[in-house]
Order: sequence, then structure tokens, then C-alpha cells
Amino acid sequence: MFRIVTAFLGFVLLTTILHAQQPVEVTEQTLKIGGLKEEAFYFGFATGDKIVFNFKEVDNKELKEIEIVEYPNNPRYSDYKITLLENKTIEVPKQGVYIFRFKNTALTGRICKIKVQRIPASIETAHFNTSVTWEDRDETTYKTYTKEVIAGYDTTYIQKTKKVLVKTEQKEELIFDKPQRVHSNANISNHNKTSLSFKLPLNQISPYKTTKVIAWAYWVGVGKEANLAWKQNAQIIKNIVKGAVAYFTTPLGALAAGVVTDLATPKAGEDVYYGIANQTNRDLFVAGQKYTVYDQGKGVAGYRKFTEPSLCQGTYYVLLSNDNLVQAIDATVKVVAILETNVYEEQSYSDIILKPRYETKTFSEPVIKTSRVPVTGKF
Repeated sequence: MFRIVTAFLGFVLLTTILHAQQPVEVTEQTLKIGGLKEEAFYFGFATGDKIVFNFKEVDNKELKEIEIVEYPNNPRYSDYKITLLENKTIEVPKQGVYIFRFKNTALTGRICKIKVQRIPASIETAHFNTSVTWEDRDETTYKTYTKEVIAGYDTTYIQKTKKVLVKTEQKEELIFDKPQRVHSNANISNHNKTSLSFKLPLNQISPYKTTKVIAWAYWVGVGKEANLAWKQNAQIIKNIVKGAVAYFTTPLGALAAGVVTDLATPKAGEDVYYGIANQTNRDLFVAGQKYTVYDQGKGVAGYRKFTEPSLCQGTYYVLLSNDNLVQAIDATVKVVAILETNVYEEQSYSDIILKPRYETKTFSEPVIKTSRVPVTGKF
């Protein structure tokens, strides 16, 4: 009985070995390789396979080169000027893809018969799939570099001084307050035109104290109607201040300071033409020639404030004219300025200087390269 079992097992083993050693066809084909062309085929093989390769040029013409390469670049066989190759055998040490490359350097084509077979090493790999598929695979490498980076800061304190504003004061200053008779148009000896001049305070500039005219305003009024309007404006300003300490004291001061934007003026009474000009245009006005003014108006009363720095210095003239044929008028002219005084002093402070401190560091950056690779088939 033991002999029968042993014989049976030996028969099975022999059958398996013989079956495993039977050649399995991978490809058999006839192909034309054009002049100056190259053809390549990719097949997968299992570990332990033996590759059996046959080649024949149909017309017995030479093919420049045949190469069999284990992917990606391990040459396993190559030859030149071939017309016939029979049963070339190559051992496969590990599963992988093999490239069969045919190169024709002639101007005319070549007709070639090729046959590729594999002899499996065991029954388990007998049905190995030799087809090849292509997959995209990412390969990551690392780029290493060094650069200077900030590691910290060194702090230095330097004592310095600077001029700072410590006090600002504003005050109203009366520049002009005067009555002026303006004769009638029929008064030949005295004429119906006149003018009054005034000079604004000169700006005082020094390293630690400045006094400047920042605004000024004028008022022209005729007769008792204008005087009543002035008193009405003074009462309005008094109510606004309500006993508080203010740096202005008159309606014109409040107007120049921007506390009010309008002043009350009478609706009835004798009117007067008025204007503000420099000396050149004042002389043209008196001479009856064409002139220009900074401001002008006509009425029982009028006013205007100036804040532009270029107009807050110098000498100006108030022009007055009476177009009444027989009646002279008495006008009152008022001018006030707002002076601002700034006081400065030197103060000490610490200036902080931060100086960066550097050190060299090494960095690695991933570099991803995507490539298509052949993949062997599955069982």
C-alpha cells in the first residue's frame, strides 16, 4: 500500500513539473518596421520565468539592433545586424516588465516575425498575466537648501530730544474801530468816496514760540440801524458763551473764530458801498479807474472773515462810497484779528533701535515628479 501511495505522489509531482515547464505563448506576430523607425513591446514576467525569444527577418535582411531590457534600464540582451535568432533564453530573477526593442536604421522597411514565450517556474505562475498597464505614479524627492533667517533682535536705546507743542492760546485783538463820514454824490469839494487803512499784526516766529494771525474779520455799518444790529449780535454772543471764559469778546471775534457763521444785519436804512483792497487798487478806486477787491458789498451793514494765510498779513484798505445824491452818511468800520500763540519746549525720549540677528538654517522642500510607469499583470 505504501508503495502505491508513493508512486501516485511521484506521478502527481512529475505531472506538475512537466506542466510547469511547458512554454506559454506571450506573443507571436509579424510586423513591419518602417525605414529609420523603432518599435517596442512591453510584457510582464513572473519570478523564475524563462523567456524564450525567436526572431526572423522574412527577406533575410539585416535588422540594425534588437534589445531586451528589464524595465527601466537593465539590459538583458542586445545584438546587431540580425536576420535570425532562435530560442534565445533569458532568466527572470524577479517579477517585472521587459522591453523588446527593434531598431531599423535602413531607409527601407523590414518584415519581421517575432515569437515570445515564457516557461513558468511553477504551477502557481503558469497563468501569470503578461499584459502591461500604465499607471501615473508620484515620486517625491527633497530639495535641500540653506538661507539666512532672523533668529532674534538686539535692542539699543538712544536718548534723544525733540521739540513738542506744550501750550496753545488764542485771543481776539481789536485792529480798528472808527466812524467815518462819507459825503453825498453832490458834494463836489469832499467827494463821495473815501477809505480807511489798517495793518494786521506781524507774525512772530522764534524757535520755541510763534504768534500768528489765523483769521480776521471786518464790519461796515451805517447809522443807528447798524448800531442796533451790532448790539443785537453782541447779546447773541453773550447768550452763547453764558458766562464762560472765551478768548473772543465781540461778534466779529466770534465770527472770525468760527463760533458763528452769520451776523444779524438791518433790513432798512441808508446803504453804503464797501470793499477790501490793497493800496494799488485803493488808489485806482479813488481816481475813478478800474480796480479789483478781495471782498465787496452794498447795504446798511456787511461783514466778512478771512482765514487764508496769504491774506492774514499786510496792510489793507476799507473802500467806502455813497451814491446818495444829497445826503451824507456816517459809517462805522470795525476790524478784529484772531491771534494764535504756540509754545514749544525740548523733551527727552528714548529711541528704540532693533537690529536683527541672523543665523543659517537648512530647509528641505518636497519635489513631486509624476511619471507613467508600466505595471505587470495580475494572476
